[in-house]
Amino acid sequence: MKVVKSKKPTRLLKKLGLKTVLTTALAAALQPAFADTARSYQEHKLFDDKLVIETSDSQVTLTPLNSGALEVHYQREGMKQLPSFARAHQQLQQDVQAELNVSTEALRYSLGDITAVIHKSPFAIEYLHDGKPLLSEEHGFFANQTMRGFRFNLTDDEKLIGGGQRVLGMDRRGHRLPLYNKAHYGYSTESEQMYFSMPAVMSSNKYVLLFDNSATGTMDLGASEESIMQFEAVGGRSAYIVVAGENYPKLIENYVDVTGRQPMPPRWALGNFASRFGYRSEQEVRETIQAFRDEDFPVDALVLDLFWFGPDIKGHMGNLAWDKENFPQPVEMMAELKEQGIKTILVTEPFVLSTSERWDEAVASNALAKNLAGKPKQFDFYFGNTGLIDVFSEDGRDWFWNIYQDLKAQGVSGWWGDLGEPEVHPSDTVHAIGMADEIHNAFGHRWAQMLFENEKANNPDERPFIMMRAGFPGSQRYGMIPWTGDVSRGWGGLQPQVELSLQMGLLGFAYTHSDLGGFADGERFERTPYIRWLQYGTFQPVYRPHAQEKIAPEPVFHDRKTRRITRDFIKLRYRLLPYNYTLAFENSQTGMPLMRPLFFENENNLELMDNKSAYLWGNDFLVAPVMEDTRSVSVELPGGIWFDYWNDNQYGGDKAEIKVSLETIPVLVRAGAFIPTVADMKNTQEYTSEYLRLDYYAHESVKQSSGTVYEDDGETADAFAKGQYEKLLFSGERNEAGIDFTFTREGDGYTGAPESRNVELVLHNVTLPASIQLGDQQGDQTIALVKREKDLTENTAWYNKREKTLHVKFPWSGASQSLSVAQ
Repeated sequence: MKVVKSKKPTRLLKKLGLKTVLTTALAAALQPAFADTARSYQEHKLFDDKLVIETSDSQVTLTPLNSGALEVHYQREGMKQLPSFARAHQQLQQDVQAELNVSTEALRYSLGDITAVIHKSPFAIEYLHDGKPLLSEEHGFFANQTMRGFRFNLTDDEKLIGGGQRVLGMDRRGHRLPLYNKAHYGYSTESEQMYFSMPAVMSSNKYVLLFDNSATGTMDLGASEESIMQFEAVGGRSAYIVVAGENYPKLIENYVDVTGRQPMPPRWALGNFASRFGYRSEQEVRETIQAFRDEDFPVDALVLDLFWFGPDIKGHMGNLAWDKENFPQPVEMMAELKEQGIKTILVTEPFVLSTSERWDEAVASNALAKNLAGKPKQFDFYFGNTGLIDVFSEDGRDWFWNIYQDLKAQGVSGWWGDLGEPEVHPSDTVHAIGMADEIHNAFGHRWAQMLFENEKANNPDERPFIMMRAGFPGSQRYGMIPWTGDVSRGWGGLQPQVELSLQMGLLGFAYTHSDLGGFADGERFERTPYIRWLQYGTFQPVYRPHAQEKIAPEPVFHDRKTRRITRDFIKLRYRLLPYNYTLAFENSQTGMPLMRPLFFENENNLELMDNKSAYLWGNDFLVAPVMEDTRSVSVELPGGIWFDYWNDNQYGGDKAEIKVSLETIPVLVRAGAFIPTVADMKNTQEYTSEYLRLDYYAHESVKQSSGTVYEDDGETADAFAKGQYEKLLFSGERNEAGIDFTFTREGDGYTGAPESRNVELVLHNVTLPASIQLGDQQGDQTIALVKREKDLTENTAWYNKREKTLHVKFPWSGASQSLSVAQ
């Protein structure tokens, strides 16, 4: 870190750091109520590459996190502080080039992309991006005996996305949001408080503001005072992080650089899951998987809910050992499933019932949170009388992990952490680092961290699968895959799902998904909303139908028409694996979510920020799920030309009215896009890109375009960093003579990579070509046109006059290749 010294010398405090001796003025300010008065600057120093400022009532530490992000931590003597849960890197980033300039009125602390202007009197911090106003404190930090937080100014037309899982609309400004992770069973079209609250917002002014505090609190986004954003909490860390970026993708990249990038999941996580509440026996497991096979449905994973450790709902939570009466041979069962390419995922919960088989063991191991007398805290909830594992204590984590480790050795492939808000968390519960209300929102975060770090230590070459219902900003770095909880079945449950996934994805949680088909309630099967939900699932992060067993969540157990339609969409999802897996790779590198809001296409159109009915699936698909019983959908377009994926109809302008049948939903493809697909498969164990189809959507408005497929073995952790990967790069360029394509490869390859690929390039919206030339290191070759599709073989092409598509087949074995289509 390079620092330019102050232009004017300043008087330095005799002692700096987190335990600064109180000055007379500061001691006077620290009355029992921590009363706030006008704050003023006293002194500053650069200390351990941080800017430490002493004010009249607190010490303020500005820590550079990257060139576009800064942590600001206000501290007062006698005020308890918790560690940062949000920050991925606790050490300073040495490549940040900071510059400090001092004047009579202010300190100017610049990191490059973001600058903090610290006004001395009254003390307030203002943030600039590229020299332009970005965000400013109003009063800044406030605190008394029962509340602490921050106040910031809002601009007149500013929109605010964030706060985590809520059903309120995309713009959350004007709402006062509880910061307390809490289950909302059976929600549908409205919810102000849900499973995964997030003390963070993303502004239309292109900043992210994160309140790095795990305590119970509230985020007031201009509700009480129209021009004020206020964070409040009952305790916790009095720090915030501000992040800037020149555009939304760069803003997200800077944000996940601070909070942590989501590691690549195993490829099988993008496949189809068999899941319900719940499979009650080995026999039911085998019958379910056989039904998938009989009905020709691909399937990659089977999820076991709480019946794996008990015969009924109540009285068994905490057993976390197989119910041997109903699962007499679990090791053999999981081995048989794995042989078929199907992974087993087990539900676990952080509650240990006093009636469970492990209660005495948990107490003896000091694994449970305490009551105020220092004994294991016991309380009642739906499943029985219980204690709560203290994931903040080393003893609690060690005891919990030993159970996971044994199950892993038996053949379990993934973990499902349920009820981790925690669903019931009495305020008088004592954890190793604080009371329940201080750390409540970080419970799931710490649980995921325990799982991830132990998995990485014990199985360093594997990619963990960790699905959890609640966490904290930064939990994504532990591989956390959230879902949107116990949503109601039917149209009402489906309608908020795009909003929920978009909101979470913009703040790091790109794999947020729903129980497809809905989980809760419902007296009878409603075919249309069920089909529409599973169709939407094809273009969202995790494909996992899940529900209470009264109505089967698995499509294989429904009528023939439902099976036919859902089968086609699930198979499409598998064919799209090269595209979807590449989205997962992009997310692991830059934080870009898989589901992206339309305003990414036109950052100046604030109206697009309100759209919660359509989204971009990666860069090249625009998807508008059907969320009501209708025969047409009005789709807002963000600009450019879009092709209907099903029939090649073209749309432009601001809106498109798209007719739908029960067999289709609006799925549009960007003009100029390359869409890669592979052949059908039973599950991802059979995945190969040896046959690769590339659909190219030609349009005169797009002169140049490109596409990428990222490939590795689908299971090795950090494969890209280890060089065990291959990138397939495609580009198309229009000229007066026609279209020229180039195909190149990067990377050293990976175990199982095809030595050569059979490529079928399909050009949409083109006329009959005059000639086709294939070029490689051996020279050019003319591709012959055949008259019938059945005659299409290697190094030939066929033109479909009705659909205006040109199909070209050729082998690709070298590092680079070219193809020219003259028209």
